[in-house]
Amino acid sequence: MSLSNFERMIQLAEEVFDSKSDPEQLEVNEAVLNHLYKIHPASVQEFDDGNGPVVWVLLFPTTNELMDNFLKNKISEKQLFELTPLNMEYVAIYLCSAMVLEEYRRKGIAQNLTINAIEEIRKSHPITNLFVWPFTKEGHSLAEKISAHVGLQLKIKSTKS
Repeated sequence: MSLSNFERMIQLAEEVFDSKSDPEQLEVNEAVLNHLYKIHPASVQEFDDGNGPVVWVLLFPTTNELMDNFLKNKISEKQLFELTPLNMEYVAIYLCSAMVLEEYRRKGIAQNLTINAIEEIRKSHPITNLFVWPFTKEGHSLAEKISAHVGLQLKIKSTKS
């Protein structure tokens, strides 16, 4: 029996991020998703082909201090999320994750979802920084394309080893 799009997306997340075995990472669940919506409603993006999700994008605005601490390995990704305060003016956006089922890759869907989300966040926050912790060369490349498109310099945390 073939897996549903949703099941395939969960499987992809486990393969790429393996967050269950890395306490530093943000393990995405319903509570995390709800909190992301509270940080900013554009933080969670999904593209559904009519048969379930085929692209998931997570990003969230935060402060420069938290961004700097994360990039310098003073706090984990999980702490970056947990320490981001609600209801304040944000100046940085963390590109948390973009997952795309294989047959939907290289179509610009994740890039467009992310750019639209950044533009939505910028309507209410003076964003000056964009940062990422890429796990794959495709993720790194996508972040660079997004950075160029939105006109924000990209700051990169060392790749997961």
